[in-house]
Amino acid sequence: MHHLTSHARIGLVAATAAGRCHARTVAAAWPHARLVPGESVADALRTAWSDCDAVIAFLATGAVVRILAPLLGDKRTDPAVVVVDEAARHAVALLGGHAGGGNALAEAVGALVDARPVVTTATDAVDLPGLDTLGWPVEGAVAAVSRAVLDGEPVRLVADVDWPLPALPPNVRPSGADAPGAADGVPAGYRLLVTDRLVPPDDRTAVLRPPSLVAGIGASRGVPADEVRDLLHRELTSAGLSPASLRCLASVDVKADEVGIVATANALGVPLVTHPAVTLAAVDVPHPSEVVRAAVGTPSVAEAAALLGVDGRSGDAELLVPKTASAMATVAVARHAPRGRLAVVGLGPGAADLRTPRAVAELRRAAVVVGLDQYVDQVRGVLRPGTRVVASGLGAEETRARAAVAEAAAGRAVALIGSGDAGVYAMASPALEYADERIDVVGVPGVTAALAAGALLGAPLGHDHAYLSLSDLHTPWEIIERRVTAVAEGDFVALFYNPRSRARDWQLGRALAILAAHRPPDTPVGVVRNASRDGERVHLATLATLDPQVVDMYSVVVVGSSDTRLVAGRMVTPRGYRWRS
Repeated sequence: MHHLTSHARIGLVAATAAGRCHARTVAAAWPHARLVPGESVADALRTAWSDCDAVIAFLATGAVVRILAPLLGDKRTDPAVVVVDEAARHAVALLGGHAGGGNALAEAVGALVDARPVVTTATDAVDLPGLDTLGWPVEGAVAAVSRAVLDGEPVRLVADVDWPLPALPPNVRPSGADAPGAADGVPAGYRLLVTDRLVPPDDRTAVLRPPSLVAGIGASRGVPADEVRDLLHRELTSAGLSPASLRCLASVDVKADEVGIVATANALGVPLVTHPAVTLAAVDVPHPSEVVRAAVGTPSVAEAAALLGVDGRSGDAELLVPKTASAMATVAVARHAPRGRLAVVGLGPGAADLRTPRAVAELRRAAVVVGLDQYVDQVRGVLRPGTRVVASGLGAEETRARAAVAEAAAGRAVALIGSGDAGVYAMASPALEYADERIDVVGVPGVTAALAAGALLGAPLGHDHAYLSLSDLHTPWEIIERRVTAVAEGDFVALFYNPRSRARDWQLGRALAILAAHRPPDTPVGVVRNASRDGERVHLATLATLDPQVVDMYSVVVVGSSDTRLVAGRMVTPRGYRWRS
């Protein structure tokens, strides 16, 4: 399985002038794409197939099928093929939709040449996650189990431990009835196993390989890569463990450039992580060696590195393979317990087209989505079938934060959503107060209300600016007033969040008065209500003329610095000071 990266080699094949024109458009935009020459179109297509990671053919699908049919091998290793018609109306993911990244390539090239992407892989057509798109290696009866998932047949999810999987449809149900690898013949139903253990194959079981294993490697200088690889594979096989579940190789810092270890990591497609000797020396291991300590400054390399893993925490690791040596290499293998996954996702100011692709990807990666009810309603159409939603109303921020962390701590994949950027006056801060080392946290930035307002107003944020919340619900007014005064004295552009509500109707007037004492009365002030949402409204005034009555909790107030000017009805704060002079 090889999802395309920005470095993937993409071969472009075209037969006509129109096709070559579209191909040149792609080649100009993507440095990793090139028009493949050939004595004939068939020649060029066969060359692209053998030399490239993906092929975009500006040809008829029938011609492409006839030429490539004899070359088809395995969908896990064949290049992806996308066919674009001569008029660039459609970009068809013909081959390698999941495994080769063809579906994503069809989307990307479609956006580039203004063609409609056509994706026909069954799981995508009904919005289900393909087993080969979950981000982990998958083996066994992948097609049969995927078909069962698609057809709504019962599929048992059997996991050694709970891993933070994405949402799966209701017909895929957890089951503790049988252990992975039980020698009970071919099971009656379909199974999806999540395990790092070697299991006997059958025609109704697919196996997802979680990244649970870390191999610690010690070696003498100049160790051959073959020796490292053979020792590692022998020990994994002996322990009944799958190399597909290796998260990384780990060693001591002085081995970071050891060619044999680096080559082994590259061949396995995993990173090499190294730790300082003093860090490894602090890890309690069953087989310390004074000889190793004298050589590299720690009594253990392989075992300690295996236990420390990627992030330097050994408390969640179990040593499965104690250190075993060959002539020049030493290997140990540890299993690391899964940690929950908490994505803190900023949805942007409201408009769907201001929501980032990464935010959408995280929403579709989550099994549980936690958020304010009105924000959840914005994204229900994005969520995978089977996603569990935990929604609550205004004022329940603390409850939502605790709920999201509790779900993640239980080993689930969780998305905690907030408007704008979740780290700006939103859910990231309360949630991360409770998130401990049992949880992997992924921050997804979003377009803030202030940025959306600034874009509507012109360029008010062109120089230094400060964000302030005028809500004294959590912060005493005395502190807020002191901060507003500092912003006024420093001549920052001021952005006021939570500027005014029915219960707090005087704070904005007081803040504007503080600013007015330090800058001219004709200083521009912009009020943007519901930026990028229904009812969007932009109001321009000055410090002397702004009526606070036009402001409510759905507004952002932007007060210019002494340099901010109105130019053609737009607020502009210059980067320099030329207007002042």
